[in-house]
Amino acid sequence: MPAQPPKKKSSAGKILLIVLGVVVLLCIGGGTAVYLATKDKVTEVVDATKTRVEAPATLAGKPKVTEPKLVAAAEQMKSQIQGDVPGATSTVGAFYGDPAKQDLLMIAGASGLIADPKKELDDATNGISKDMGVTNFKSVEPGPLGGDAKCGDGETSGVDVGVCVWADKGSLGMLLIYNKPASELEKQFVTMRGQIEKRD
Repeated sequence: MPAQPPKKKSSAGKILLIVLGVVVLLCIGGGTAVYLATKDKVTEVVDATKTRVEAPATLAGKPKVTEPKLVAAAEQMKSQIQGDVPGATSTVGAFYGDPAKQDLLMIAGASGLIADPKKELDDATNGISKDMGVTNFKSVEPGPLGGDAKCGDGETSGVDVGVCVWADKGSLGMLLIYNKPASELEKQFVTMRGQIEKRD
């Protein structure tokens, strides 16, 4: 591959490359399959069927980005996830913050019945580790919505990123922060997840 060009004022190109990488990884690996886990509690299954993901107007105080290229990338990400996960009941993809100030956060995810959340989380983090250079994923507090969550730092397309991923019986989602470590995400992970993942 040719060397990366010198960093320009706009990093939209690199951001788009990262988006494409994330879309490939966040396919939920067929995990939203027919629910055969009869050992699961009925209440867990019911909660899972009521789970959805959405992009709030603001996320942890950050406004949704309106820059056309990033809006288009977010829509492409949603469409791709929907195509890769035909059983998804909802999908989400959006950017928040101020790209001009290198203050940018991306969300991606899908809801649907997931038979083995731990496996889906492991598959997602293993893929991210391989393709985005995140080598230090660690478990973090998932918050009141339950399931499991992990965060880690990496570098992709010459950009430092912090990543947090969660999985539960009804959803798999990811938060990615650009030019900052995952510790910045961890501080507000539970709050942000609660703004994205909803249960009726």
